[in-house]
Amino acid sequence: MKRLNARQAATAVAAALGVVALLGDPYGGGVVTIDARELGRIVETKQDHVAAPELADWILQGRTDFRLIDVREAEAYAEYHIPGAEHVPLSALADYGFYRNEKIALYSDGGIHAAQAWMLLKALGYPGVYTVLGGLDAWKEEVLFPAPPPGSEAEALAAFERAREVAQHFGGSPRVEGGERAEIGVELPRVEPPAATFAPTARKKKRKEGC
Repeated sequence: MKRLNARQAATAVAAALGVVALLGDPYGGGVVTIDARELGRIVETKQDHVAAPELADWILQGRTDFRLIDVREAEAYAEYHIPGAEHVPLSALADYGFYRNEKIALYSDGGIHAAQAWMLLKALGYPGVYTVLGGLDAWKEEVLFPAPPPGSEAEALAAFERAREVAQHFGGSPRVEGGERAEIGVELPRVEPPAATFAPTARKKKRKEGC
């Protein structure tokens, strides 16, 4: 067996945990199916995720064509969450009332729980499901506290200036040159969603009416 790189290994672990969760059926007794080849193709072609800076752009654009779902513990969500995110624990995900045509972006701290949630919703037949690549950790590093570029190329500096503006919009600030990862995110900003942020409420499934 060939060796896996870090991303492949993390994906494999997440997939295995997701399969265990589904087979263990902790979500209420429903029957789900998994097309392993299709899931593998989606992951291989990178159709399963959205990068943190791209998600920030979606929020800044005021896009209303997606729902952002935080699957972490309630305490962690209350302490800090990405503006506009809804809190939905894994145990409630299957019955949350998503529409089939919705784009759903999931995140957790690093990504494992979000990957499990992704697999669950895909197995339940939701086509437009994504994870935030790197989860909240990536949001902190790439959006709230971006690092300055190593060189002085004009294009890189222009991109960093844009990153600085985005960070400040979300209450963060760029790291100083040479700043270590351990120094970032010591104090997370209070969540004050931008005016354009879409913060939908949970939708309840419509009950079937008798004849």
